[in-house]
Amino acid sequence: MNKIERNKELMQKFEKMINTADDNLAEELIDSNASFYTPASPEPLYGGKGYLSVVHWMRKGFSDVQWHIKDMVADEKKVAVHWDLTGTHDGEFMNIAPTWNKISVSVMNFYYFNDEGKITNDIAAEGMIGIFRGIGMIK
Repeated sequence: MNKIERNKELMQKFEKMINTADDNLAEELIDSNASFYTPASPEPLYGGKGYLSVVHWMRKGFSDVQWHIKDMVADEKKVAVHWDLTGTHDGEFMNIAPTWNKISVSVMNFYYFNDEGKITNDIAAEGMIGIFRGIGMIK
């Protein structure tokens, strides 16, 4: 299998990992030195556990949150993924009380891989604006 096909296959596993919060898959897929910056933490988060902490943060506000791959483009070092993020705002999220609004947000991320096939970086297009629209915080 070439690296492009490998990276696409790894993203399918990544989708399963974020939708199930599977610690073992997170450790398998994400380099332990990979750092991620998110609104969930003022400091960078590292490795699979760090990445899953963002998933758990999202689930506090959207207990049924799911990410679905809509499209992806890959090369030997990176994969661009168009996600559809869905969920119900049933918990406090960024100090906003539950609205019970259902959201469906289009999100774009770029994932970078090392030679061993582990994710070393995730660059996300700004998806928060879609979430804020979905819960009625902004129009």
